Amino acid sequence: MESTGEIFKRRRNHNNTPKYALLIIANYVVCCTLFTVDAKINWFFLLTIALLITYNYFNIRRNIEEFTKPVIIAYVISWTGILFLFYIAHNQL
Repeated sequence: MESTGEIFKRRRNHNNTPKYALLIIANYVVCCTLFTVDAKINWFFLLTIALLITYNYFNIRRNIEEFTKPVIIAYVISWTGILFLFYIAHNQL
């Protein structure tokens, strides 16, 4: 019989959430926060988007083995959703 310690023991460096899901969530959180800050596009908005693009690039490059074709399609659809939310947010004001 197994001891209870072995049942609940986690693997090392295993967080159960794929890196691509965390990347998509981070993109939505940052962009939606920026959309609510100001009605016009200013230098802070552009700087933050540039930093987010850099973060995405290095994150994808580091975890390239996780980015299969379905994941890439989901990533592109998520950016399409972000652009749609940007359009909605700036046409509301």
